[in-house]
Amino acid sequence: MPLTDAIPALLVLADGTTYRGWSFGATGTAIGEVVFNTGMTGYQEVLTDPSYCGQIVLFTYPELGNTGVNAEDEESDRPQVRGAIARNICQRPSNWRSTQSLPDYLKQNQIPGIYGIDTRALTRKIRMFGAMNGGISTSILDEAELLEQVQAAPKMAGLNLVSEVTTPTVYEWSDPTIPAWEFNSRAIDNGGKPFTVVALDFGVKRNILRRLASYGCQVIVVPANTPSEEILNYNPDGIFLSNGPGDPATVTEGIETTKELLLSQKPIFGICMGHQILGHALGAETFKLKFGHRGLNQPAGLQQKVEITSQNHSFAIDPDSLPAAVAEISHLNLNDRTVAGVRHKSLPVFSVQYHPEASPGPHDADYLFEQFVQAMQAARETATVKVS
Repeated sequence: MPLTDAIPALLVLADGTTYRGWSFGATGTAIGEVVFNTGMTGYQEVLTDPSYCGQIVLFTYPELGNTGVNAEDEESDRPQVRGAIARNICQRPSNWRSTQSLPDYLKQNQIPGIYGIDTRALTRKIRMFGAMNGGISTSILDEAELLEQVQAAPKMAGLNLVSEVTTPTVYEWSDPTIPAWEFNSRAIDNGGKPFTVVALDFGVKRNILRRLASYGCQVIVVPANTPSEEILNYNPDGIFLSNGPGDPATVTEGIETTKELLLSQKPIFGICMGHQILGHALGAETFKLKFGHRGLNQPAGLQQKVEITSQNHSFAIDPDSLPAAVAEISHLNLNDRTVAGVRHKSLPVFSVQYHPEASPGPHDADYLFEQFVQAMQAARETATVKVS
């Protein structure tokens, strides 16, 4: 039930469907693509994941905000979503790590939200008709007026959002909270010399950087438009292609850079958008899914091996466009058989569509970081043999 001082809010979809509820977070108007996330936990990770830039996230779990928010669970320095939709909001969180309530956090960061609507009906609608633009507003309560703004907004297909989330400067990742996030002890002996990894930032999540660092990597994060020559000047042991928002086909600089980096024959690992960009660099194409995959329990695998994975993406690689002479499919999403992983046939290059770093989330796929480090170790040993 809304509080006695709750502010009315309006949600309008691009097809004219309307929902009236109550405001939580900031007042004002937010317009973006409405997508749903089925995770039962991890709302702060979702809200701060740069891959959600340009989107309004509908949470299917019936109550949001129970554990509040805290600085450790942020995947970037601020919420990246345009807005949030929930069935019910917890106004008084209960968790020893909580430092702020979710409504106050969103208000502080100027992110509007709406609650008190039938989120089950809205989720069913998106599943049936596909993700579409929508608008949340506390200042525009006239349905026709808000619909006009929603319909004028650009659609996600063809939209490049990487420039909004990539780092403006080069930095080396350093995080004193790594021990608190550690959930395995499989780091490979690097002989006292850390593996240098250059991470191309299309909208990287902090926990990806944490996982790389926990496996003995010195991570240098560079802007998405960094030329391949500059990346190779760091003499990296490996190159990481990060997650990110928008249509991967529009990130032409990143695709061209990745094509050039493939010529170096260095180990390359991509996640989510990095997976899609690698696909383009290998000669494949991507397409937009009807409503995408966003949740913590997506099965992925191949040849009778299954991983339960966390996923968050709107686009996928077209399997028929992947050059069979160069690359092969390593994983499929077992719900709809879309491509969930690829690997190069002769180079130490691979990628996955899902998120092995997700926390909260299943850890079935954490071995991929180990696999990346093993590829760098093998490349280092090969280089040593050649020199000797």
